[in-house]
Amino acid sequence: MRRRVKKHLPNAITCANLFSGCVGIVFAFQDNLVIASYAIFLAAIFDFFDGFASRVLNSTSCIGKDLDSLADMVSFGFLPSAIMYELLLQAPQTGISTWLNFIAFLIPVFSALRLAKFNTDTRQAESFIGLPTPANAILIASFPLILEQYDGLDRYILNPYGLISFIIVMCILLVAEIPLMSLKFKNRDFNKNFYRYLLLLFSAILILFFKFAAVPVVIVMYITLSLIQLKFADDTIMSGSHRKSA
Repeated sequence: MRRRVKKHLPNAITCANLFSGCVGIVFAFQDNLVIASYAIFLAAIFDFFDGFASRVLNSTSCIGKDLDSLADMVSFGFLPSAIMYELLLQAPQTGISTWLNFIAFLIPVFSALRLAKFNTDTRQAESFIGLPTPANAILIASFPLILEQYDGLDRYILNPYGLISFIIVMCILLVAEIPLMSLKFKNRDFNKNFYRYLLLLFSAILILFFKFAAVPVVIVMYITLSLIQLKFADDTIMSGSHRKSA
C-alpha cells in the first residue's frame, strides 16, 4: 500500500494541477477572470508540490514527466490565453480589428513549444532556457486581480495595444535562448543559493505590501537576477581558466 502511494502521489498532485486549469478555463469564458486567475495560482501550488513530492519520495517516471507537461499546457498555456482573450474583449476596440483578439491564443502555441523543448533539452536539468510557463501564467493571472485590487487602472491594463505588445513579448521570452535560474533547492548552501534566497526575500516583502500588484515586479526581478547570476558565473569560470593557464 505504501509503495502504491509513493508511486502515484506525485501524479495525483499533477492531476490536481490539470483539474484546476480545466475549472479555471470554464470561469475564464464565463468572464469571471478573478476566479480563473486564482485557479492559475492554485495550479502553480500543485505544480510545485508534485515535483517536491517526486523528489522526496524518489518517484520519478517518464509518465510523470509527460503528464506534468500536459497539465502545464492546460493550466499555464491555454488558461492564461483565455484570460488574455477576455481582457482583450474588455479593452476598447476603437481602431483595432476584433480578429486581433485571437492573438491571445499564440500563448498556448508558444507554451507548447516551450514545454516540448524542455522535455528534450538536456541543458535544462539545473536551470531553464526561456521563461517557464508557470511564471508567464502567474504574471497574466495578476492582471485581473490587480484590476480588482486597484480602481482606475483599467486604462493602463486594458489598453489593446499594450496587451497585444505584451502577448508578443511574452511569447518570445517563452522560447528565447535566455538561461533563467530554477527555484529548486538542491541543498541549503547559502552561497550556491544566494540569488534564490534574495529573490524569495524581496518577493515576500513586495507581496506583503503590494499583494498582486507585486507580481509583475517579481517576474522582472526573477529575470534580472537570473541574468546577473549568469554573468557572475561566466566571470568566475573565466577567471578560473585564466588562473589555470597561468
